[in-house]
Amino acid sequence: MTTALPELSLTEWEPTKNTLHLWVQIVGKVRLASTAPRNHWWHVPLYVDVRGLTTRRMHAQDGTGFEIRFDFVDHLLVVETSGGAVESFGLMDGLSVAQFDASLHALLSGLGIDVPIRETPFGVPMTTPFPSDREHATYDRDAVERFWHILDWTDAVFEEFSGWFCGKTSPVHLFWHSLDLAVTRFGSRRAPAIPGADPVTREAYTHEVVSFGFWAGDQNVREATYYSYTTPEPDGLRDRPLRPAEAVWGELGGGSLAMLPYEAVRTAGDPRATLLAFLESAYEAGAEATGWDRADLESSWCPDPPKLNDLLAG
Repeated sequence: MTTALPELSLTEWEPTKNTLHLWVQIVGKVRLASTAPRNHWWHVPLYVDVRGLTTRRMHAQDGTGFEIRFDFVDHLLVVETSGGAVESFGLMDGLSVAQFDASLHALLSGLGIDVPIRETPFGVPMTTPFPSDREHATYDRDAVERFWHILDWTDAVFEEFSGWFCGKTSPVHLFWHSLDLAVTRFGSRRAPAIPGADPVTREAYTHEVVSFGFWAGDQNVREATYYSYTTPEPDGLRDRPLRPAEAVWGELGGGSLAMLPYEAVRTAGDPRATLLAFLESAYEAGAEATGWDRADLESSWCPDPPKLNDLLAG
């Protein structure tokens, strides 16, 4: 946890980020089509692993187990099956979304495990169908490695923070629609239906939640950022304090978003404690404003109140 964190300027790697985001969406849609449905769409994300990102195990229609991995060490897209087959192709600058899509389906087809997907981007500004997208083809290996190392470090801190809560909590996972690493804590009460919500949103927010995440920035937030939000948003949420001093309340999608720039974490004297302080302060803000019984939801691994106070005061 003492590894120096790398810089990640959105402007410098945005073309690569957009290409990678679309590649990840293609793989994520294969996972969506090859995994039994779970509550809150927990069957669709990817996960950080020791070499990059993974779908974890999926099953083809004939029952064959398989996994797709983004290997950011050797820069490969790897498919491995329960029958012992391992196939891959290189991730490189100039590989368009269309070529990635065709290469993956050809590889899966050769293994007898291909599956049809909806070949259009989801929830992003890019709208060109994957088989026709020859515009997005930028791949900066160094930037991707830095992004992955940040995900790996953040995943570990999120896992530690998750252990402080004994209520229902999601895995730490990477949602491919927005390319954000996220973890969510759930309350016991069902949330009111969101008027006009699409099926994805309805399933995601069946209960009160306080959610936390990291994403590398986008058209609205122009830098890598840690975030938290509470849904349904309780009255007075923005009046509650956040830590550290660089954390602020903002607005995104019509709701309040607690935000802490990644750069503030990266350059802090103790990045781990800085991120934990942000997560805990955002959780306390959301849980207390919503009326959760925080004491009842603390696990035996949660720091005791004096240590939490020291963390938030630090």
